[in-house]
Amino acid sequence: MHKLLEKIFNFLYPAFRDWGMSRNVASYTSLIFNIAILIALAYIIYYVAKFILVTLTAVFAQRTKTKFDDYLIQNKTTRYTAYLIPFFFIYKAVPVILDKYEYWESIFGKIVGIYIVLLGLWIVRTVFNSLRDYLKQKPEYSDKPIDSFVQVIMIVLWIFGVAMIISTLFGIKKGELLTILGTLSAIIILIFRDTILGFVSSVQVAINDMVRIGDWITMDKFGADGDVIEINLTTVKVRNFDNTITTIPTYALSSDSFQNWRGMQKSEGRRIKRHVLIKSSTIRFLNEKDLQQLRKVQLITSYIESRQAEIDRYNDLRGVDKTLSLNGRNMTNLGLFRKYIMQYLVDHPGLNKNMHIMCRQLQSTAHGVPLEIYVFSSDKRWANYEYIMADIFDHVMASVKYFDLEIFELPSTIGKFE
Repeated sequence: MHKLLEKIFNFLYPAFRDWGMSRNVASYTSLIFNIAILIALAYIIYYVAKFILVTLTAVFAQRTKTKFDDYLIQNKTTRYTAYLIPFFFIYKAVPVILDKYEYWESIFGKIVGIYIVLLGLWIVRTVFNSLRDYLKQKPEYSDKPIDSFVQVIMIVLWIFGVAMIISTLFGIKKGELLTILGTLSAIIILIFRDTILGFVSSVQVAINDMVRIGDWITMDKFGADGDVIEINLTTVKVRNFDNTITTIPTYALSSDSFQNWRGMQKSEGRRIKRHVLIKSSTIRFLNEKDLQQLRKVQLITSYIESRQAEIDRYNDLRGVDKTLSLNGRNMTNLGLFRKYIMQYLVDHPGLNKNMHIMCRQLQSTAHGVPLEIYVFSSDKRWANYEYIMADIFDHVMASVKYFDLEIFELPSTIGKFE
């Protein structure tokens, strides 16, 4: 190629000398013409390269089944490559054209060389961006932190690129330059501290499968409660349910605690765990009159019959004196209410019957006896889940009075100091 360039750019000077021009005039005149020829050839090479790499590649990409070449075109990889070819030609031609002008040859050679390095890095960046976009549209990679790995690769390439630029500018050998950078590693680590921590965290997140794009996470420290929309080298973006965006440092995922709701979303149901406080002073034994009234509650009619028959047999065998309700075995309004709620939950169409269904009594408190419902909604969508939970507790609070029970409420202070 060097000999070809010499034939193209070295024929003018002898011609001008043959026409009677002086040495200096012929030299500068040939230089001007050579620069004009160089620019013209660079434009021709660019348009030819653009036609081949951009136009023909676009046509080829439309006919292929793979999407990767479409992403290459979308990220302008072929366009930037078309720019690189003429600049490579200029880089090779400058030493030939400026052979007699060593100072300007050094300056322009360095400028073009630096531009080629930067353009080469940009082309590599578009290739990795295309690879990232291609992998993201595949289901098996759509939830992986691909951005983090692409950013790490680009940081390493930019470090080598900067080393090459410094080496080109100051004429330092690349080995010596890397040695100098090694001695400055402490400063580099300090500058890229967050990036390094983010990279380590990204690897941990990917290997341990802690967070994926699309996961619903809750992180109270940063006020995050929503879906992960992006994971990159330094930050994790969470779209909260009020459509605000919370940005979390990537390394915080491995150093702080957070809640990932993926397990719930993948399970067969979403848990409902809530209680009401029953006023303890309203809990009592049930007499025959009470039982006769509660037999009208269809969900527990058969239970009352069988349970009361069992209790009566027990008391009769032991000759229990039932003139006092405390003696022997008895049913209570709270116990019967628990049974009623349990049967109501079993019949509820919005609950998953293959998972836990419980209505349990918790440790008594100063505010009453907590009656907790522990079930799983079969519909995990937020709005529907809230509707099912509200529907259950609407019924619980409305049915309490039929069992002569009361829900605890703090007394009102309105009018107390009037």
